[in-house]
Amino acid sequence: MKDQAIYKTHPNVVSILESNEAYDAQGNLVVLDMVAVDAEVAVLKAEYDSKQYARDRAEAYPSLAEQADMAYWDRQNGTTTLDDAITAVKEAHPKPTGV
Repeated sequence: MKDQAIYKTHPNVVSILESNEAYDAQGNLVVLDMVAVDAEVAVLKAEYDSKQYARDRAEAYPSLAEQADMAYWDRQNGTTTLDDAITAVKEAHPKPTGV
């Protein structure tokens, strides 16, 4: 996440070493504004954390093959198995307000 913050706050950076040394396209060392980088890391982390519900849902949903099978049998039997499964996941992992 820190590298992403460096690239975002320092658009001239094209490479970053593990020691947080950053270089431009000509190979010149770029002096990093770590206050700006740290602030951007906080923004990126907050954005990532706000999407946890989506990652949880993606893991909990039945596979696409299972969903297709449920949809087929729902049409055949007049049932709501697929809708019920999706609703259960959404209720177990609600989208936070304001997202």
